[in-house]
Amino acid sequence: MMSTRKRRAPKNKLPLAGVRIVVGRARHQASALSVGLRKLGATVFEIPFIEIRKPRSYQPLDIALKNLRDYDWLILTSVNGVDAFLQRLRKLGLNGKQLKHLKVAAIGPATKQAMEKHGIQVDVIPEEYVAESVVESLRNRVLGKRVLLARARVARDVIPRELRKLGARVDVVEAYETVIPHSSRTRLRAMLTNAKRRPHVITFTSSSTVRNFVKLLGNTVWRARPRPRKAGSVEEIRLASIGPITSSTLRELGLRVDIEAKEYTIPGLIKALAAAKPSP
Repeated sequence: MMSTRKRRAPKNKLPLAGVRIVVGRARHQASALSVGLRKLGATVFEIPFIEIRKPRSYQPLDIALKNLRDYDWLILTSVNGVDAFLQRLRKLGLNGKQLKHLKVAAIGPATKQAMEKHGIQVDVIPEEYVAESVVESLRNRVLGKRVLLARARVARDVIPRELRKLGARVDVVEAYETVIPHSSRTRLRAMLTNAKRRPHVITFTSSSTVRNFVKLLGNTVWRARPRPRKAGSVEEIRLASIGPITSSTLRELGLRVDIEAKEYTIPGLIKALAAAKPSP
């Protein structure tokens, strides 16, 4: 009798079979992307382009957390922001009860899921997972309201600038910072200069990963500026972006965008890579 169990596709039939892909997310976040790519047959190398660290000072965040009753809205724009925000909340002896009166906005499904995992209801998630869409989703809801935005030390100012134009009072506090993991420099340069290990694709999941990638390389290896692609060279490496903001940063720094996710999430990036079927 024929088994009804699903048969796995032969490894060489998978869409990313034999494709070497660099995942540049922070070490503690790389697994979701790496696992998804490996399921599709890819050989994955995790070389973090960013490292998450505590803020230089917790004072602004602590003041905001101790005065949460004064805010109407809380906006969090990343899973890192959620983790840092809640860790500090607990450190101060506070809990989710202090958030009950707040309306909460999350930039995307991963951020929403991270918040709901801790019992925090999310009221707004934008149609597109970028800062501009967050502003649009709050357009008629923030006039005269006080908004707390907890985020990385270095980030785009679209949300606070545009919400203030809409009549909101916005406090921006640093919940964490991203830095360059200098230990990745040697591994990255060695991989790019080794024809047998050179990746076919490098993934970028934020503007920070792009900027840090360029800084890790410096001027000694490959700048990936648009040029004719030479067989067997680094110019053949394809660059994959999670969405338009990351793509804009790639282009701003003179890098190509070969693959861009239609849905600006990790699953969306995996789908885009599978659809592109980069050749090994």
